[in-house]
Amino acid sequence: MAAMGATSAVALAGCLNSESEPKQTSEPTTKTSDEGLDPAKPTDVDRIAADPTDLPDPVDWSSPRTHEIEVTTTERIAEIEPGVTFKYMTFDDQVPGPMIRVRRGDTVRLTLTNAAESAVVHNIDLHAVYGPGGGADDTMVDPGQSATIEFKAMYPGVHVYHCAVPDMDMHISAGMFGAILVEPEDGLPEVDRELYFGQNEIYTNGAAGEDGHHEFDYDGMTSEEPTYVALNGEAYAFTEGGYGPITVDKGERVRLFYANGGPNLTSSWHAIGNVWETYYPNGALASDPDHYVETAPVVPGSVATAVIDTPVPGPIKLVDHALSRVVRKGMLGVIQVEGEAEPEIFNPEP
Repeated sequence: MAAMGATSAVALAGCLNSESEPKQTSEPTTKTSDEGLDPAKPTDVDRIAADPTDLPDPVDWSSPRTHEIEVTTTERIAEIEPGVTFKYMTFDDQVPGPMIRVRRGDTVRLTLTNAAESAVVHNIDLHAVYGPGGGADDTMVDPGQSATIEFKAMYPGVHVYHCAVPDMDMHISAGMFGAILVEPEDGLPEVDRELYFGQNEIYTNGAAGEDGHHEFDYDGMTSEEPTYVALNGEAYAFTEGGYGPITVDKGERVRLFYANGGPNLTSSWHAIGNVWETYYPNGALASDPDHYVETAPVVPGSVATAVIDTPVPGPIKLVDHALSRVVRKGMLGVIQVEGEAEPEIFNPEP
């Protein structure tokens, strides 16, 4: 199957970029699940999961600006969950990659650098760009090289960016996606807090929870049968068993940005114990939002935006309501609302 994947990549190379000779975009898979897993490898980074609270401040300027943005593509060994290592591909050592935040009409000068220790070529396709490949054609960079493009943010919305080499499905599955937010000229409604999450599937030659080093599995990806469905690149990262829940104060109005990198599966995005009070599907911030949405489809290659109210304390569980992904594959995160009880709204002991 690895050979078939390589052949397909060569066939696609001329369609997806302007290079006359296709570059190496994946490493051969040499070990099958029948041979058992190698021991877990030493990790290059302490964690791969992006901090959901770490995103740029809302736009506070009223005229066009130019932004100098630098992003580095990396390949890192990290844990999907304790005892399970995997070779990720990332933007800036995190999944999802860092959010880029600008205002409609702004100019972005983006430099993409491929880390010298990378094994393969990378690039970036930003869904907020008018231009060949969303910038991918002109950012194809070998290890140790850089490329710079400049674009104007012409239309508002929150959009996915991702690696778009011929083996793009593998690169995205391994972590190469993020979000670019182009705020409307008038900005977004004020909220008390913002959070940034990303969902993706990870296809490996092991079983979920099986200790050892997991290699990428092309057969699993082709059949769309992931080992893990991850939140911010890891299994159960924002739970008591991971880095802990994300805490907010009772009464806060919270905006969530939710990128589905895919590469294949639609998320049925749901908040257990809450509702999407205001919901913008498919990054469409210029459109009228929906209200009080219980479960929303977030298709691969899109970013949903939702606002929740927090009138009572307790956990809000972020899930994909294709629930086997929650119970068995890692797709769960918790927002813990802290504050005094509100028995008039919810009373556990009437």
